[in-house]
Amino acid sequence: MRVLLANYDSRGGVEPLVGLAVRLRELDAEVRVCAPPDEEFARRLAGVGVPLVLFGRPVRALMTAAAPPTPGGVPRRAAELLAEFDTVAEAAEGCDVLVATGLLPAAACVRSVADKLGIPYVYASFQSVSLPSPHHPPMARPGRPLPTDTTDNRALWDFDARSANDLFGEVINTHRTSVGLPPVADVRDHVFTDRPWLATDPVLDPWRSPSEGAGEVAAEGVRREPSSFGLGLGGDGVVQTGTWIVPDERPLAPELTAFLDAGTPPVYVGFGSIAIGGSEDVAGACVEAIRAHGRRVILSRGWAELAVLDDRDDCFVVGEANHHALFRRVAAVVHHGGAGTTTTATWAGTPQVVVPQGADQPYFAGRVADLGIGVAHDGPTPTFESLSTALKVALASETAARAAEVAGVVLPDGATRAARLLLDTYGGERRGSAAPV
Repeated sequence: MRVLLANYDSRGGVEPLVGLAVRLRELDAEVRVCAPPDEEFARRLAGVGVPLVLFGRPVRALMTAAAPPTPGGVPRRAAELLAEFDTVAEAAEGCDVLVATGLLPAAACVRSVADKLGIPYVYASFQSVSLPSPHHPPMARPGRPLPTDTTDNRALWDFDARSANDLFGEVINTHRTSVGLPPVADVRDHVFTDRPWLATDPVLDPWRSPSEGAGEVAAEGVRREPSSFGLGLGGDGVVQTGTWIVPDERPLAPELTAFLDAGTPPVYVGFGSIAIGGSEDVAGACVEAIRAHGRRVILSRGWAELAVLDDRDDCFVVGEANHHALFRRVAAVVHHGGAGTTTTATWAGTPQVVVPQGADQPYFAGRVADLGIGVAHDGPTPTFESLSTALKVALASETAARAAEVAGVVLPDGATRAARLLLDTYGGERRGSAAPV
């Protein structure tokens, strides 16, 4: 069986594909991954022996640019991703199924390839809040803030569908026409399909089907049944596989291991691929707040290039590191709330302080707080005072005990389940149907 996995995203969106690719290879499937041409992605995939097909421009340069992208440039960037059609089509030749995740225009490119070549297609999300449901609102799209006078989630998802069409409809349909495919009326639901996969842990990120809470009264007083949730998605069709994560067996650097061994467990601080504003002030506030609690610090440079302003020996700065091993050796993890980092810290049983910057991160911050395994920081910019208060809770013995308890019930085999589901569904099929799973 041959499988193509595709994503145009930062490290948090590529790492799950590594996990799924490893499990597919263990089941004797041939796998290749379409991902941005960033050096760290190529290095990570080469490390597990999975071929990388370059997809689009390096994403790090886009996310760390001095001038952030403007909403007006969204259709242009979407057109650039759709222009990768030939690259994806070449990589997809001979494949039995295409799996797309991440940004809608990039996934639309993969869906068009599947339609053109007659290959089955699956869309997977790494957070439940990106999939339509009457139980939560959508995340705002670039330049399209959600209406503040609307509180009914169904109406907000209708607005989201219109926003997706306004942002991407013309460019997606223009491209589809150019490759001999018919246009689509609803680009979001076309990309998501009526049976998307949800690659998250059901404890950390539970999916509630529309049938739960039947007959609830909407905010404006209109009683609706779940069958009226007319998004074309039908959330009862969501397939939750568990998180695509595989234990990272790489050893920690000797210098980092020596630092860990030299004293009590430190507190880790890192914001991953987020180019957080005022990085020097943020790094300084975090380091001093941790020191005030009598703890040492491990500071991850990340894409924000965080740095320490002094040379004290209680702080160790890291670049690339195995979080699966590292998070098990720290007292707490201070991070931005990306799905991957949140899951890894939860899996490690380590208390968290989540400082959400946007997108799905406020949701995961709320889940960490709701589960009692850490703290949701109020706002995107930590100060000495705010982080000190959050760490007081995160470093409490009760939080550590709860984090260990939750770690014992999260599912470690989501990638295995997803791999087996792909093989069971498509392993014996001949190409010729682009119907989603």
